Amino acid sequence: MATYNPAQKLAVQVHELEYRNDSKESWMVTIFQPQGSGPFPALLDVHGGAWNRGDRSADEVMNRALAASGIVVAAVDFRLAPAHPYPAQVQDVNFATRWLKAHAAEFNADPAAVGGMGCSSGGHTLMLSAMRPSDPRYAALDLPEASGHDATVAYTVCCWPVLDPYARYLYAQESNERLASSSEAYFLDQDAMKEGNPQHILERGESVLLPPTLIVQGTKDDNVPLSIPQRFDTAFRTAGGDIQVEYFPEQVHGFGNMPGPESDRAIGLIKAFIARCLALAGAPA
Repeated sequence: MATYNPAQKLAVQVHELEYRNDSKESWMVTIFQPQGSGPFPALLDVHGGAWNRGDRSADEVMNRALAASGIVVAAVDFRLAPAHPYPAQVQDVNFATRWLKAHAAEFNADPAAVGGMGCSSGGHTLMLSAMRPSDPRYAALDLPEASGHDATVAYTVCCWPVLDPYARYLYAQESNERLASSSEAYFLDQDAMKEGNPQHILERGESVLLPPTLIVQGTKDDNVPLSIPQRFDTAFRTAGGDIQVEYFPEQVHGFGNMPGPESDRAIGLIKAFIARCLALAGAPA
């Protein structure tokens, strides 16, 4: 059973692996490996980039800090738009979750204590995968060695997340043409923006999983209007979910990866949240 003490400070070893290969292209994962007796809990990191950009290095500041507290962090690359529209990224995150569980022992991690962290558009992708882990569209990529594992997660940490891509698209049409175009490149049409939409899923009353969730949001974020986390908070609670939303005054989009006092405070809250979730799940913390 994984143990987790968020106050500990461990050395971290970083290494790169190929986690998926479809014979035409391969995708890499960066493993942030705490050095200690373990076994450790594990966390899948899903980067942002408006579904079109970015890579697994985007959240390194947070990933290193979380690993040093005793969490094996796996930061993954995945398919990007416009070459790979929805639901390609959700399929890749579903696959990566199963892969991490199947290979957890190789990293001194516990497959029963796997959570997820997603930033910006990565928060959208992670939440969709977590809410619909058995959706046949999302679980379409075969992974024989993970036949005994699914894509459920113990919790989700969503940093400045796009949890209503349709509302963000309407907002971006008025304020940021590049973001609007990125939404169109991934979803292709507005119907998909509404279907693959965590906020609308809750409003439609779909039967989905609701893992304990932490949202970290800056109040000066010109990428994600505050109405998005506010409405998601209400809808998630109404559906019976356990959710914690933390607002950071005067902080901008992506502030958690900008070293400084507010980033440190955000990382501290994430550690405390993970400790609480693992304790509720029965893992010593």
